[in-house]
Amino acid sequence: MRIFSFVLPTIKTIQAGEKMEFINIILTALLSVCALFIITKIMGHKQVAQLDFFDYVSGITIGSIGAELATELEKPYKPLIALVVYGIVSLILNLLAHKIPRTRKYINGTPTILFDSNKIYRSNLKKAKIDLSEFMLMCREQGYFFLDEIQTIVLEHNGKLSILPKSSNRPATPQDLNIPVNPTRMDIEVIMDGRILDENLLRMGKNARWLEKQIKVQGFKNPGEIFLGIFRKEDESLALYRGE
Repeated sequence: MRIFSFVLPTIKTIQAGEKMEFINIILTALLSVCALFIITKIMGHKQVAQLDFFDYVSGITIGSIGAELATELEKPYKPLIALVVYGIVSLILNLLAHKIPRTRKYINGTPTILFDSNKIYRSNLKKAKIDLSEFMLMCREQGYFFLDEIQTIVLEHNGKLSILPKSSNRPATPQDLNIPVNPTRMDIEVIMDGRILDENLLRMGKNARWLEKQIKVQGFKNPGEIFLGIFRKEDESLALYRGE
């Protein structure tokens, strides 16, 4: 009886300690989410090119935690709990951004005008942590070497530039020249790696007999000799490519 009276309080103490440890891990994970999010906001849009703010934060952090989980042998549940917390927070924020549009500017950020009507917005460049040299580099990467050709430049929330050229500098279109054009339609693969894609053929209103005839007309004996076959809807022609 003395043994049990000693063991039971000890077990309860251990259980209470484990609960506190779990709570501490969860709180620490949430704190790191907030800290990383704020730091990334301060760093500016250019640090998260092609990613939303929280996708960037959760991506690098989940990768780091995953690496720690793979090497943690004594108490692997610690990084596992943190990993789950990050995943849940990421899902919640994504749901908020989709369900409540007002939250998007806080979670993902908002577009920033850097240039408009021959005026460079220095305050917005400073806010985005972009200097003039980097700004000009980003313009050249988009194919614009002269600011005189540009009407407006917007830095999107994913760190990429959207550039609106001046009307006098944008490429002429058939509509500008009053030239009638046929609508462009997407090509469809009907043969891949020597195999006929029956579903795509049916979608085009064609059948295997028509395909076999077209193959022989172009000098092939069977579909097995063809690496790729594409049906062009604009003129209903078939382009066949032999694999080497």
